[in-house]
Amino acid sequence: MLKYARNIAITLIGIAPLLVSASLAQQNPVTAIDIALEPDATMLQHAQADNARLLKSFPKGFALDATHNPHVTMLQQFVRTADLEKVYAALDKVFATEKPTSWKLKAFKYYYIPVPPVGLAGIVVEPTEDLLRLQQKIIDAVTPYTEKTGTPAAFMSTEDGKDIQGSLLNYVADFVTIAAGKKFNPHVTIGSVLKLT
Repeated sequence: MLKYARNIAITLIGIAPLLVSASLAQQNPVTAIDIALEPDATMLQHAQADNARLLKSFPKGFALDATHNPHVTMLQQFVRTADLEKVYAALDKVFATEKPTSWKLKAFKYYYIPVPPVGLAGIVVEPTEDLLRLQQKIIDAVTPYTEKTGTPAAFMSTEDGKDIQGSLLNYVADFVTIAAGKKFNPHVTIGSVLKLT
């Protein structure tokens, strides 16, 4: 069984998930966000061990570290940078009524998603009524501040946006349609691989 830690995070999507800085807010009118649950120590141990195993067979993959934190994404969206404080306040209200730290969640399989030239592997968590309800509350809270689309400048990037692929822009823009509700697949990404066996 998995129990998520108390720390609920809203982070920027990208290579280095960091909090918004004043300079970023001045430069980009739209910010890509990832509202995520950070797992507890048990899930972190499993994710780190699996990541180490993947890196042994595929050293070009990424290590779980300060720039690749294990998490369960609840929502990805483009929001107006000027409204980020309002987004935080709206989410504070949601988490005042929901207590995910008391939930028992079950990890039940691994996944592999081809993302050329390699793919992503992860641990899948069974979706529960609690997770689905929380996700819908998060979507409702963030919707007033969303934008339909964004550019690579909306993401944190270590390569001046060259690492932000068009498929990621589409995924964030379409998250509610393709990855929420009945299509929600809660998971913790554990690394990149050529193919999961």
